[in-house]
Amino acid sequence: MIACRNLTKRFGDFTAVDGVTFEVAKGAICAVLGPNGAGKSTTVKLLTALLTPTAGEAKVAGLDVRNDRLALKRAIGVLPEDLGLFDSLTVAEHLDLAGPIYGLSRSETRARSGQLLTALGLENASDTFADECSYGMRKKTALALALLHNPQVLFLDEPFEGIDPVTSKTIRDILTSVAAKGVTVMLTSHILTLVEQIATQIVLIRQGRVVWNSTRAELPGSLEELYLDLVEPPRTPELPWLGS
Repeated sequence: MIACRNLTKRFGDFTAVDGVTFEVAKGAICAVLGPNGAGKSTTVKLLTALLTPTAGEAKVAGLDVRNDRLALKRAIGVLPEDLGLFDSLTVAEHLDLAGPIYGLSRSETRARSGQLLTALGLENASDTFADECSYGMRKKTALALALLHNPQVLFLDEPFEGIDPVTSKTIRDILTSVAAKGVTVMLTSHILTLVEQIATQIVLIRQGRVVWNSTRAELPGSLEELYLDLVEPPRTPELPWLGS
């Protein structure tokens, strides 16, 4: 469902994504992991046609990220790291406006919106303006927008960061449910313990390059151990004055 080969993105002399190659099957939950600046978010932006590759090729749901940009945007759902909400719109207004963009009728938009808001625990916040919502409420609103049109592929940038345990569990349950129905999920995250619970495929990126790609079952040990070994070893600071 997602396939990229030698995908590369340069910004001047800096190479943010360097020959990335991997595939994600239909219904898989693929976690792309790496430190800040490793190229995770840039890879997501290339696969969602927000950026144009410098070299290489990629297809999502059978659509070329260079040549089928409009069709691609209709086939995917995206939870961006900045959430992409409008402060002056309510939770419900975001969904009301998004439905027709994807060709949904007003009645279908309202029906799906109600179901999503209930599933995400937002039914009592539908008339709340985005700038009055907590971060967790904003994140769930953005996720509802990504799910509204029943996408074939979901791209989620840092879906578990900055939210409470209940919201985290809700999002994990929804992702597991939609993946079981054939929706392909690709996410980035720094929270390895949560990733290890739901991901079926692990891709590790360091300095714009893939250094590991396997199913979760093929991990040689814990995800944390592999990450620290291949991507970013822990620091051992010397602070002899601290606690003395």
